[in-house]
Amino acid sequence: MALGLQAPWVTFVNELEALFDKDPEITVDYDADDEIVSILVDNADKADALTELLPAEIPFGNIVLTIEVIPANKETNDNEWVQLFKRAFAGNPIVKDIVTVDPDMFSFGATYILFAKEVVQFFNDDLSDYNGLCSTLYEDIADDVLGAPLGVYYCTNKE
Repeated sequence: MALGLQAPWVTFVNELEALFDKDPEITVDYDADDEIVSILVDNADKADALTELLPAEIPFGNIVLTIEVIPANKETNDNEWVQLFKRAFAGNPIVKDIVTVDPDMFSFGATYILFAKEVVQFFNDDLSDYNGLCSTLYEDIADDVLGAPLGVYYCTNKE
């Protein structure tokens, strides 16, 4: 077994693949030569949501990773965060629920995206892991890949 360090943009691609691997409507394709990630989405509504949530480019030093969402043909103008997340993760079994808490319950309104209670592993040349794997949670991947807009929190379902 050869150990080495995984490039940070490859780690990002691995996280992106892990986040959508179980969604039957999404395929993530990475072109390492051109540093382009193509996200092929069979659901136009979901593609629109992902286009809003994901950055078009992410700089990693002198490497710029380009992200392109390739949608079906339907367009939508719904830009509310909660609706974007619901559309982006519709039918994806890793999301167990999306719950919005009314501001009357707290001093602020909040939306919680509850991910499946399981460890996600992908190859990452992690020198601290014998198999070179990164072991993490979907909530951590979502935060890395999508960021967290104000009032949106990623967490792991208790069941």
